[in-house]
Amino acid sequence: MQKFLVSLMLFSGLIACNSEAQKASLSVADFESKMQLGTYQLLDVRTAAEYQSGHLEKSLQADWNNPQQFKERTQYLDKSKPILVYCASGVRSGNAAQYLLGLGFKEVLNMQGGLTAWKMSGKTVASNTNIPQMRLDAYAVATTKEPLVLVDFGAEWCPPCKKMEPVLNALLADASLKFSFVKVDGGNDLEVMKSQNVEALPVFIIYKNGKEIWRKQGVVDQAELKKILTN
Repeated sequence: MQKFLVSLMLFSGLIACNSEAQKASLSVADFESKMQLGTYQLLDVRTAAEYQSGHLEKSLQADWNNPQQFKERTQYLDKSKPILVYCASGVRSGNAAQYLLGLGFKEVLNMQGGLTAWKMSGKTVASNTNIPQMRLDAYAVATTKEPLVLVDFGAEWCPPCKKMEPVLNALLADASLKFSFVKVDGGNDLEVMKSQNVEALPVFIIYKNGKEIWRKQGVVDQAELKKILTN
């Protein structure tokens, strides 16, 4: 009898979990409606290659199958704002949604059926496949034409890169600083990334008279960057 009661409790718990997962999943139409509100963070949890082949506009990207990357990138999401998550079929994003809820995010909603269902509904996706890559010789010119050059290896879909945007904008607006700024698309300019041994985003490199004098991966304090640029 006791074993039966334990089994019944476990079964009831499983039904409750599945029920909660269903509540957190939205149809394509409802997911799109939430997107249009402009109050949700949009997160693609597929691989970088999948993202490149087609994604939803203005979505950030963190690979659920890469635990270290996923943890690193999602720590820069805003916990005060709700999140919409999606993948190819809804499975990975469903798991990611539960993980993010466990971190303290108040509302995380998954697209049922994922991007496959989105496309089957006749809706379009954005793609980066036709954007030309930065040439290695162009990078060499860009990093040597001025005495002091700050290079930003980042991407619009990278959460910590988005976190750095106000910092970079403040530096660019600072009239006391004299430097050239080069932005490398970490999701597209793969040859340049490889040539500079950049394996994660964001990465910042400072060149002085054509020579690398400083490099750092991750979010950087504005004061630290300004100090290097003024020395």
